[in-house]
Amino acid sequence: MRAVVQRVKRASVEVGGKITGEIGQGLLVFLGVEEEDTQDDLRYTCNKLAGLRIFEDDEGKLNRSVVDVAGSILLVSQFTLYGDVRKGMRPSFIRAAKPQLANALYEQAVELLREKVPVETGVFQAEMDVSLINDGPVTILVDSKRTF
Repeated sequence: MRAVVQRVKRASVEVGGKITGEIGQGLLVFLGVEEEDTQDDLRYTCNKLAGLRIFEDDEGKLNRSVVDVAGSILLVSQFTLYGDVRKGMRPSFIRAAKPQLANALYEQAVELLREKVPVETGVFQAEMDVSLINDGPVTILVDSKRTF
């Protein structure tokens, strides 16, 4: 499971001219699911997202999580995070999970995260317009199968 996490002042997602999810301070998370992902990958990723200390404390250090600052998460499914561009110029998405598995794990992620923090969402498999005011900017990559 792979997530691109952006600390935001606010963010929203729109489908067909209608806002489907909107948050103030918090995290905009683009979540990709791989065909081989398991419940362990799901738990790891959700725990990281809720616990990432990327908000400033009173001394200006990145020491607080989205939970600590009473923020929210806007979770957007994005299979293109598994686009492989090592060969040629057109990405291959062979590692991305099939829609049925991806949607099931995405929905479970929403539920797990909602146990800790308010969560808004995009619409699975929809063409979405995502708007954000990046805070910092702070952008982090979380990957359940890889260390950097």
